Parts: sequence; C-alpha cells; structure tokens
Amino acid sequence: MGGFPIGLDQPPRYTGALPDAVDLVVIGGGIIGICTALFAARGGAKVVVLEKGLVAAEQSSRNWGWIRQQGRDPAEMPIMAEAQRLWGALSRDTNEDIGLVQSGVTYLAHTASRHASFENWLPHAKDHGLDTKLLSKAELGAMYPDMADPPRAALHTSSDYRAEPWVAVPALAQIALREGVQIIEHCAVRCLDITDGKVAGVVTEKGTVSAPRVVLAGGAWSSLFLRNHGISLPQLSVRAQVAATHPLADVGQAAGSARRLAFRRRADGGYTLAPNGMSELFVGPDAFRALPNFINQLRSDPFGCMLKPYAPAGFPDAWGTQRRWSGADETPFERMRILDPKPVPRKMAKLARDFAALFPQLGTVRLKATWAGMIDTMPDIVPVLDHTPIEGLIVGTGMSGHGFGIGPAMGRILADMAAGRPVGHDMTRFRFGRFTDGTRMVPGPDV
Repeated sequence: MGGFPIGLDQPPRYTGALPDAVDLVVIGGGIIGICTALFAARGGAKVVVLEKGLVAAEQSSRNWGWIRQQGRDPAEMPIMAEAQRLWGALSRDTNEDIGLVQSGVTYLAHTASRHASFENWLPHAKDHGLDTKLLSKAELGAMYPDMADPPRAALHTSSDYRAEPWVAVPALAQIALREGVQIIEHCAVRCLDITDGKVAGVVTEKGTVSAPRVVLAGGAWSSLFLRNHGISLPQLSVRAQVAATHPLADVGQAAGSARRLAFRRRADGGYTLAPNGMSELFVGPDAFRALPNFINQLRSDPFGCMLKPYAPAGFPDAWGTQRRWSGADETPFERMRILDPKPVPRKMAKLARDFAALFPQLGTVRLKATWAGMIDTMPDIVPVLDHTPIEGLIVGTGMSGHGFGIGPAMGRILADMAAGRPVGHDMTRFRFGRFTDGTRMVPGPDV
C-alpha cells in the first residue's frame, strides 16, 4: 500500500493476443480509459484497451490522489458527485485496499483575493448540496494543530476523499478484466482505420482491430494522435512535480492547499507534497497553434505559467516530434512508451523545507521519492468529452489535472456516448466544437 508511480523498467503485465474485432476500442490505459472500458463492458460491449506503455504509468499514477468536489467548475460538479458514489462502489468491488478515505479537502487563503475567490465559489457549493464552508480560525486550528503561518481564511469540504493512485487505477483494471475487458500493454495504436469517412477500427503496431467505435483517452498524447488525422485540438501539457515523504507525525488528515504547497496524508504514513502555483509549459509547435484559445486564461493569470523553451526529445509537443505518419510507420507512441518528465531536485528540496516550515513540530522532512507528470490541459480548464468530426471516434481528454477524482464518472459517460445511450448530464461545457464555433473561452473557477 502507498507505492509510487509505475516504473519505466516494469515489464508488460497484459500481453494477450490482439482480437480480430470488438465493439469498442479504447486507446489509453489511464483511469479514463480503464473506466470507459469497464462501464462499456457492463453495458454488454466487447471491449479492448490498447496501451502504448503500461496501465496507469503516466499521469494516472503521478497525480496527488485527491478525489474532490471542492473548487470544481460548476459544470463538473454533478459529474463529480456521481464519481464519488462510483469510487465507493468500485472500492468495494476490488480485492485491494486502494486507500479510499473520506478525509476532506481544505484550501488556505493568505490574501484577500484568495479569500474572495472562496466566497465567490460558495454559491456553487450550495447549489449542488455540498457541505463546503469557510472555517473559523478555531476550526482550522483544530484541523491542523500547530500550523505556522496561519491563513486569514480556509475553505473546507469534509465529504471529499483521497486514494492512492498507483494502487487504485491498477485495481480498477483488475475489475475490468474480471468483467470481460481485454487489456494489451506495449501495443500502440498508430492510427484509425477509416472507411468511407467512418471508423472501421484501429491500426496498431501489432496489427489491425475492427471496431465501429473508438474512444481516445490518450491524455497528453491525444492532440498528437488527432493531428495525424487532420483534427486540431488546442490541448497543451504542463509539468507538475510531486514528492512523497518518509513516515511523519500526523499533522492533519484533510488534504490541504497552502501558500507554497499542497499536501495529503498517505496510506504509508508519509505525505504527498506538490508545489502550489506556477505550472511549467514546454513551448512547442502546438503552444503556438493553441495560443489564440489560451488568451483569456493568460489574461486572467498572466504569471501562472512558467515557459520552458523546448520539451525533451520525444515529448508530444517537442519540436522534433513527428506529426504525420501512416499505419505502416513506427510512431512517436512507440518511441516513448512512457512519458516520464523529470522533477527538479532543488525544487523538491525546497518543497520539503516548506512543509517543515508550515508544520515546525515535524522537524526535518525527508523525501522518500520524487517524480513528475505531464498534465493535459485545455484553454478553459475543463475537459473534452464528445464525438469528433470522424464518425465513430469519441474523445475524452484534457482533464486539466482533475482526471483521477472524476475518472469513474467520465468513463461511464464515455461508455454511454460510444453506445449511443443518454449520458445523464448536461455536456454542453465539454463539447468538442467549442474551440471552433466562436464560444468564448472562460476558464473555470480560480479556487
């Protein structure tokens, strides 16, 4: 319990033969893809998940492990409520302890503007029946005893959960397997097989699979896959860095977001830590193409992103990454099985010092492991879940750092989209065409 992101040197676990034909192909073995396949199988479909690397090896095992309603875009909140219900049910279906704990989430405000953003979001919480409230100093003190640098306000949702991503997503994959889903790792989908403008299947590095429906849940790789088919999606990826500490005294069970860092209690007795604030964007061709769509986000938070001049070789938006290929060609997906950005050691060291300064009673905080991941993000900081211009292709991507918690419900929605069933939520905010139909890009709440 409480392991770390899937290792680059781990051999494939799922290596079965490629099926000739299925009802649904799911591209990507992260939480969105695994949950899509699971719920499609429960709906009676024959499903295969094709993963270029390993299940949950990218952002699905590298995230913070928060399962939160707090701070979400209002359009996501009904879906997130469903996700929390599904997490409870799925945790009972698995044979493992995935670390699911209803410990709450707390955001700390040290500035007037941050405090105001909390107050502005409270009506959304009330409209959706959440137990969110602004904490008094006494309540905050009881939650985090001996915290230094006390904030002026705090927003808290006690009904929010946490879990261990590197345990939870592989456990969900095991549920999917038991319910008839086939998963094949080290099997990159090179391109779609298209007949008369419609999806007829996929071409993989191991052969072709016939299928009338395909769900693309490729995370940071989705826009690159689509571009090869002439479809433009203004999706970018930013680096997020994370650390895990050795076991420490309990300074509070609720996951917290403070001035300089975010933290949550881990099942192994340590804490998961992440720097708060500025994200890091590696500038590449897609960054220039997507710039018009991101203008409003840049205006609302002009210093919220640190620009890096180029991505490491092989990254989805690296300058040298190939952007056109055929089904007979080796693709970028095969050349980089697992997207593994490196953390910056000095920033990780500062993270440990900042946590120790926030809770002085801990003494020296020692890090057990550090890692980084690429978060796929959209101009309005909400995902895309919709049919694409290619008939039979559905996309579920751009989770913008929210994918782990909301993943089960997003998977259920994508499964129903693929089957032509009603999805049960208003999906207007998540439609594919919003980037080309004149819709103004309005980023989600700044909470």
